[in-house]
Amino acid sequence: MDLDLSGKRAVVCGSTQGIGKASAIELALLGASITLVARNETTLKQVLTELPTKANQKHDYLLADFSDVKQVEEIIQEYAKSNVSHILINNTGGPPAGLAIDANTAEFVSAFSNHLLCNHILTQALVPGMKQVGYGRIINIISTSVKIPIAGLGVSNTIRGAVANWAKTLSNELAPYGITVNNVLPGSTLTGRIEFVIKSRAQKTGKPEEVIRKEMIDEIPAGRMADASEVAAAVAFLATPAAAYINGINLLVDGGRTGSL
Repeated sequence: MDLDLSGKRAVVCGSTQGIGKASAIELALLGASITLVARNETTLKQVLTELPTKANQKHDYLLADFSDVKQVEEIIQEYAKSNVSHILINNTGGPPAGLAIDANTAEFVSAFSNHLLCNHILTQALVPGMKQVGYGRIINIISTSVKIPIAGLGVSNTIRGAVANWAKTLSNELAPYGITVNNVLPGSTLTGRIEFVIKSRAQKTGKPEEVIRKEMIDEIPAGRMADASEVAAAVAFLATPAAAYINGINLLVDGGRTGSL
């Protein structure tokens, strides 16, 4: 099985923490050079020192805030002028919790911009280089809500579904060029995001956070939440030559929790 990413470059968004950071590390372990993307330069520089480095690997970073679509567009277009990237990991922190009926339109617009529009801008900038070399892997880290909406995450459920369908459409359009587009759907994973969700549910229900955490774990057949590295392993596999014929899928990484195929 060919899992070697030597000579490949991966642009990894949201890569200073959680699944994004874990994915950057896994891709580097397989030989890829990494371009980290996030909005906190201090943290970017710290993560840069933590990436595994082998011969011929060169890691760097881009400073970008996904709440500013124009800035993201300018930065990635300038970057693409002198860099060919083989792998793009689209990953952005989820919208705040809340019922869909209570959300104002600005919340939907903000989430749509942060997720779908920024993903699209990054993809448009990097796909020409992928076509040039005949190798591309676009992997979107989304949510199991693509399969079954998650209660209390109304805006997130809506936007994640849009991103999934955008990705499926692209997978058909880009397949002839040796480019695959896939979605990884993490379940409950030990990151800051899950802590935020637990705290939010505790505040809304009045239950202690530990009770909320236990209720969430009780729904998972594996009996535990995932470590970010376990989700990152799925991301990294989809980026390899071995996954060349896997295209347009939603890959659940949730310990069996989601009640559908």
